[in-house]
Formats: sequence, structure tokens, C-alpha cells
Amino acid sequence: MFQVRRRNENDLVMRQNAVALEDGTELEYLTFPLLEELGVAKHLFTTRLGGVSKGEFSSMNLSFTRGDSHGDVLANYERIAGILGCRTEDMAASHQTHTTNIRRVGPADRGKGIVRERDYENVDGLITDEPGLALVTYYADCVPLYFVDPVHRAIGLAHSGWRGTVGKMGKRMTEAMGEQFGSRPEELYAAIGPAICRDCYEVGRDVAGQFGNMAGSGVVTPGKESAKYQLDLWFANKRILEEAGILKSHISVAGICTCHNSGYLFSHRASGGRRGNLGAFLMLVPKV
Repeated sequence: MFQVRRRNENDLVMRQNAVALEDGTELEYLTFPLLEELGVAKHLFTTRLGGVSKGEFSSMNLSFTRGDSHGDVLANYERIAGILGCRTEDMAASHQTHTTNIRRVGPADRGKGIVRERDYENVDGLITDEPGLALVTYYADCVPLYFVDPVHRAIGLAHSGWRGTVGKMGKRMTEAMGEQFGSRPEELYAAIGPAICRDCYEVGRDVAGQFGNMAGSGVVTPGKESAKYQLDLWFANKRILEEAGILKSHISVAGICTCHNSGYLFSHRASGGRRGNLGAFLMLVPKV
């Protein structure tokens, strides 16, 4: 059963959407009203529902590397492409290794990681100002970060686990969009997608200690056992975005925990690593 975890009423900012499929099932995905209202980009965050993958990958798995059927994964991408109004050949995927490396992608990158081999690696953040090019990143507890600049018509999508959060991926993305497109922090809109919540994310002293000054702000709190801590990646990433200069009113936090909702969203922690991958998609639309 789908369960939304709320920090407060204003944090519940994702909309559930469903599309009826020819096989009688429904494809369900999530969107941020804040980003939709800007009118310059299409986006979505997948759920487990609406794909053709089987077993532990059931059913909307978007990973080619976890042992799922290549044909099933590609069919899943084709269903998402239909919702976005693009082709699988119009997508460019990250190669995530928990870095803060960011790549600007353009026309030559269409299809890479989906229907073409990537010629890049160790990339956890993607940015572009190319209309019709869909950025793709992957999740199963880590934090999705969406960025939209409606002024300069540019977008960014990033994966931020605990290592990326320590490295302040949100700040790095804000700076990269400024350098590449002239984006000013106050012009950016950002969204923090579904990820593991503080209650579910228990870490040891080695990880907790990486957060330094953030540890005293409520990002890291005492755990339920000795030498264990609870890590709040939602709060940490929101704070990083605000410190980067993005306005509070321009930030949406999904407030949805992947681990609490592991029947609806893939969760590495809840499944013990036996799972597929969710996908974040973001595509700039042509200017009318």
C-alpha cells in the first residue's frame, strides 16, 4: 500500500498519475506540480507499476545492469518515452558511481546509455539546454535532484546518495548551470524526489562523521542503538540547495520514503539489494 511520509503539510508536493495500458494494467508515475507549472519541461519519477519486468524486478525496472531481461527493460523505457512524448533514442542516461561529476549533454549524446553505448562514465549529474533531450538518472533509496531554469531554458538532473550529499551535489549542480547557461540561483527551481527517510536510514559512525558541520543541524541524530545514527538526506539536500542560493519557495521536497513504500518504489535497503531501479526523467520542451 502506498504510504506518504510527511514532515509537514507543505512537504506533500508530488502528484500520483496513472495511464491505462493496452494490456489492462496501469502505469503509475509521480510528478511535481511546482515544476509542471513552469511550463518549460516535462518530468516524472517512476514507480514499480506499469512495466513488463518480472520477479524481483517487477515491473517497471529501468536498470540494464542488475540481471533483468534487456528486452523487458527496453520495453519499459519505450512506455516512459510514450508518456514524455519522445523516443528512447532521445534519452541520455547517467553512469552513477556516487560522484559529484556533472556532464553537459547535447544532440550528440542522444540515446546514450539506453540504445547506444555511453562514451562517458562516473557521471552522477546531467545538464542540458537542448529541447527534446530527456535526461535519465536512477534510484533505489538515494536522492533525486531536479533543476529547472525557466529564464535561460535549461535543466539538470542529479543523483545524490550520502556521498553525493557530503560532496554537496546540489551546490555543484547550481554552480554548473550558472557556468554553462548563465543560470542564477534565484532563477532556479529545484525538487527533491522520493528517497529513504531519516527513520529508515540508519548509518554507522563512519558515515555520520562525514557530515561534519551538518551533524549539529539535525541532519544526523542519535540512532536506536549505540554507535548508530539516523541520517536525514531530505533535510540535508534541502539545506544545501538553500545555501546555494535557491529560494525556499522554489524548492519542493517529495516527502515520500522509498523504504517505507518498497512495494510501490524500489528500495535497496528494504529488499536487501534484490531489486530494480526507479528512474527520474527530465526533458526541456521546445519553445512555442
